[in-house]
Amino acid sequence: MAIAVAYLLLATLLVGFKPEQVGLSVFCLALFFVSTGTRQFLFAFGAFIVFWVLFDFMKALPNYAVSPVHIRDLYEADKRLFHVGGLSYNEYWAAHTSTPLDLATGFAYLCWMPVPLGFGIYLFARKRAFVVPFALTFLWVNLLGFVIYYTFPAAPPWYVQLHGFDLNLHTPGNTAGLHRFDLFFGIHLFEGLYAKSSNVFAAMPSLHAAYPLVTLYYGLKSRAGWINVFLGLVVLGIWFAAVYTSHHYVLDVLAGIGCAVVGIFFWEKGLMRSGRFRRFLAGYQERVA
Repeated sequence: MAIAVAYLLLATLLVGFKPEQVGLSVFCLALFFVSTGTRQFLFAFGAFIVFWVLFDFMKALPNYAVSPVHIRDLYEADKRLFHVGGLSYNEYWAAHTSTPLDLATGFAYLCWMPVPLGFGIYLFARKRAFVVPFALTFLWVNLLGFVIYYTFPAAPPWYVQLHGFDLNLHTPGNTAGLHRFDLFFGIHLFEGLYAKSSNVFAAMPSLHAAYPLVTLYYGLKSRAGWINVFLGLVVLGIWFAAVYTSHHYVLDVLAGIGCAVVGIFFWEKGLMRSGRFRRFLAGYQERVA
């Protein structure tokens, strides 16, 4: 209870009071007190909760207040390395959209968080020994990404398409190419999601590209069978969607992949070789088993 109250006070102080903060607190308290099983679930997914809180708190200190924002240099570097017919891949796909691709990439992008969460629930239910390593690796990859956000603030492709190379720190989040998905169904799904964006200058790395790769890695490691086929399709779908919808440059996607690879490598070859960390992990997993 004290932790929940402290969190709400800190959240209100840093980013302002929001109903979802109360919802998260009530949800966590319910999991803790309802039963042993729900308490185990809370501990298993504690890393995801920490991620959500940290992501929300990033609003208190925008990365553009820490380091210069990269706009033109990233655009030119990506276009120089990855282009077709004199256009960057983002520009090419913006000029060659189609309804099937709009729908496919929209559905793929919707998987960015539900799939890791759903896979975590699967691990909790069927292969519980893997759920804590998966959740902690997911958190570690996010921390790597957050460090890069603050050392290399970067505008996404849609920003250049709409605003050019001038810096406007008050630019709101934008659905970019995903607006065609909303338009097709007559909904405001992505519009609502991107209205809550913590910072539009956090395109590098693409953590959308990192999450499904971490998930696929643990799918393979846990021998999840046919689920891995689905996870593999999600990986490819999100990577393509990030570029097709102009939310990320190819370089952003590659950086996201790099975060996932480095995070997994550090977990396997660094942390798991530490006796002290293995003892911590064993104790933590006892709360989940």
